[in-house]
Amino acid sequence: MKLGILGNGMIVKDLMKTIHKLNFEKIHVLGREASREKVEQLVREHQLTGSFYDYETMLQSDVDVIYVALPNHLHYDFAGKALEHKKHVILEKPAASSGEEMRELAELAGNQKRMLFEAMNIHYLPAFQALKEDLAKLGEIKMVSLNYSQYSSRYDAFKQGTVLPAFDPRMSGGALMDINVYNVHALMGLFGVPKQARYYANVERGIDTSGMMFYDYGTFKAVSIGAKDCRGPIVSTIQGNQAALVIEKPVNQMTEYRILYNDGHEELRSFDQTEHRMYYEFAAFIRMIEEDDFETCQKMLELSCETAELMTRTRREEGIVFAAD
Repeated sequence: MKLGILGNGMIVKDLMKTIHKLNFEKIHVLGREASREKVEQLVREHQLTGSFYDYETMLQSDVDVIYVALPNHLHYDFAGKALEHKKHVILEKPAASSGEEMRELAELAGNQKRMLFEAMNIHYLPAFQALKEDLAKLGEIKMVSLNYSQYSSRYDAFKQGTVLPAFDPRMSGGALMDINVYNVHALMGLFGVPKQARYYANVERGIDTSGMMFYDYGTFKAVSIGAKDCRGPIVSTIQGNQAALVIEKPVNQMTEYRILYNDGHEELRSFDQTEHRMYYEFAAFIRMIEEDDFETCQKMLELSCETAELMTRTRREEGIVFAAD
């Protein structure tokens, strides 16, 4: 399997920590001429196969999987071109600027008989897989609260008038898309689509710098908090009538959790997650491609579509509109 990586930002550098443990025969990077020096340094440092500076040339090559790690607003166009060239596609989170874009890409992938994935690592982490099984220990779920609040240095620049991609509505940025998306995915991965949802955000200059999504699941309620303009204890809880489950890390970095039972005793569930957190998702994508497991791929793709649609509707209701809309 031959991988083509689009971009050379922070998330790509994270992937480099585990890339050689994955079953790729060749690894190429696509860069811009203006970034040639950085791209070539990346290739040298990590002993990659090579680089491209023209996307069409990469698509005409023997690369068969494209990983789109570009700013959010570029995902749709670059993924669409890759699918048209019958490449499998891995989209960095959030997969698309809107639910409409996500559905169109999913339909195109189906027509081309190629696989399309969102690189949302939560669903593939050993701890999250175990948590899904341990929900039964909590009894009837009553309340869920997921919090990922992390002050961003980019917010300092934003306040001073410099708008970087994470806070740029033209580039499909904002706290919901950048950080709360992990919480939304975790909730929907565990409990499915809520009966109702509403996003309440702190909006500055057309973009959400922080916000809270409220969910009504009928028999229980949930909230997910994502903030880039303030920090707070990163603690998430799932509360049932028999026990509560506590996660003391962002859900996309979880390696353990505690179960607090009503009778006072605790159970620590810790997982020897020796690999980098991105390893598990990419290993799963490779397995699905190699085994032609379209069933699992489609299940995860539907989750990505539903999540994108919910986030799109609720941010628009809060008055947050992207150029891609």
